[in-house]
Amino acid sequence: MTTSRTLPPALAAGVLVALALSGLEPHDRATWIMETCWVLVGLPLLVLVWRRFPLSPLLCCLLAVHALVLIVGGHYTYAEVPLGHWLQDALDLSRNPYDRIGHLVQGFVPAILVRELLVRTSPLRGSAWLAPLTVCACLAFSAFFELIEWWAALAGGSAADAFLATQGDQWDTQWDMACALLGAVVSLLLLSRLHDRQLARYGAGEGRSTVRPAA
Repeated sequence: MTTSRTLPPALAAGVLVALALSGLEPHDRATWIMETCWVLVGLPLLVLVWRRFPLSPLLCCLLAVHALVLIVGGHYTYAEVPLGHWLQDALDLSRNPYDRIGHLVQGFVPAILVRELLVRTSPLRGSAWLAPLTVCACLAFSAFFELIEWWAALAGGSAADAFLATQGDQWDTQWDMACALLGAVVSLLLLSRLHDRQLARYGAGEGRSTVRPAA
């Protein structure tokens, strides 16, 4: 379908424009690099493997949204994102919640990424183990990300505060992982059927990928 061909380039172009704009006078250059490195590495990787492994439209859209969340957080730092300040005032919160939103997305989007990889490259398609293993993978990634933040704190000291975005919360690590877990579960509950319909159009096979780009 025409949309399947035009959507990925359009999303990639939008992400690149947003990335370039975010790099103009960010709040903290080191934080911008650390937050957007996933986009800087992930986008070229997707382009590299696209001909052999094109992604479903749903996953493309979700990855673009996740990239924008990272880009905005990198530009302002998570504790200073204006949208978060507006939510903080509107909901009378004790802290800027954009970091929590980022970690919800950190579970919501990778859940579909992991699910797509498992359905298309493993025998788990249609298995009752697909959802639990997807959630476990997302939680494991969240835990690994918290280790990265710990290493950044050890290496950078107070200079890494903007990257950590703890905002004085001693339970920030646990909250971050809980948000990612919630995001992964909600993503599977809301999007699994739509995801299955798109994967069926792509011809995903059992145990190995037989996907071809949509006509």
